[in-house]
Amino acid sequence: MKAVFLDRDGTIGGTGGGIHPFEFTMYDFAPKAIRTLNEVGIKVFLFTNQTRVGRGYFTEEELKEGFKRMEEELALHSAFLDGIYYCPHKPDDGCECQKPNIGLLLNAEDDHNLLLKDCYVVGDTGGSDMLAGHKAGTKNVLVKTGWGEGSLSSFRHQWEEVEPDFIADDILDAVNWILQDIGQ
Repeated sequence: MKAVFLDRDGTIGGTGGGIHPFEFTMYDFAPKAIRTLNEVGIKVFLFTNQTRVGRGYFTEEELKEGFKRMEEELALHSAFLDGIYYCPHKPDDGCECQKPNIGLLLNAEDDHNLLLKDCYVVGDTGGSDMLAGHKAGTKNVLVKTGWGEGSLSSFRHQWEEVEPDFIADDILDAVNWILQDIGQ
């Protein structure tokens, strides 16, 4: 089964930096991109580092309520997520789930009987999203929204050993490339 893992901040909305879940808004084109994947039967998972929970900026309950609100907004556009995987830990907690570690991807692989080599990671940060996808063996798409432009320039040294399979203008461009890549 094929699946697409989407980063939240900077990929489907926001600015790239962590934001309170009640203040997060999706880009106008994000629901269409997700619906397009839904319509062709590709699983769509959110996978996101939410270190601000561990650092006390907001609670895990607030984060979950923010996810619920996002899912309700997606439903208004006939779009949905097949699952949400997040890391609530502080950066120095040493967990296996925080990107660029691949614990979130491995959990989804187990939960949904996936083969990560047949999956895609779409994100705006090379140092976390692209590195995680590379370690997990997925195909990787870097979007230029959020921190994407900076990942390609100022922060390229943090992930210089990894080349994304595609560099997209935004999530909709990424989805169109994925569909072409799988022959849809």
